[in-house]
Amino acid sequence: MQTGAITQYVDVAQLVLYMFWIFFAGLIYYLLQENHRDGYPLDPGNGRDTQIGGWPPVPKPKTYLLANGEQVTMPYPLKPPQALNAEPRHRWTGAPLEPTGNPLLAGVGPGSWSERADHPDLTLHGDPKISPLRANPEHGVAAQDADPRGLPVTGADGEVAGSVHDLWLDRSEMLFRYIEVKLADSGKTVLLPIPFARIGNDGVKVNAILASQFADVPGHREADQVTMLEEEKIAAYYGAGTLYATPARQEPLV
Repeated sequence: MQTGAITQYVDVAQLVLYMFWIFFAGLIYYLLQENHRDGYPLDPGNGRDTQIGGWPPVPKPKTYLLANGEQVTMPYPLKPPQALNAEPRHRWTGAPLEPTGNPLLAGVGPGSWSERADHPDLTLHGDPKISPLRANPEHGVAAQDADPRGLPVTGADGEVAGSVHDLWLDRSEMLFRYIEVKLADSGKTVLLPIPFARIGNDGVKVNAILASQFADVPGHREADQVTMLEEEKIAAYYGAGTLYATPARQEPLV
């Protein structure tokens, strides 16, 4: 027999190869199971109490200690299903959903949002990561960029919704996340995510929603900070507007 051979047909290299295959298969199983910690078990949305765990089965709960001292258990403890603000268009399973009530606040389709923690995202120093420029006097708008503060904000219908009151800065990434809009009719301030805005020298254009729909943008409790849950709902509102702002947006292009 050759060097390294255990029998005439099996050698050490072959055993190592088999062990690697077994290890790799176990690694894949482990990663797939860990992937089931968030979002599982699934709710089929048929109004029944059935839950879908998928394969591999949902792992046992594990508690994680976060940097801020908070403890999070995953998978999350099961909660009763929330009422869905939508109804299926047809009777067959998997039919598309039609929002009920205000479609921009229904939380379905492009307006879906995740129930994140209801506290601000923090920097490494424990301070709120996102806050307005008025709370960060050491920062400002670059000289080569247009400063939109004071400029009008118009909706998809071309009507003026209000004016730019301030800009909200992400102090970890050093970029602007939101435009604070002061509404013309009520004086209320709402946040506008930067990706939904087109900033020009003559104002800010928003194609996602109409000017009148700014009044229903979800608010934030604190004047100079926004929680992660509030961010989710704000972004979802504008996302829903890309489909539900007008009835024509739900129709086929051709």
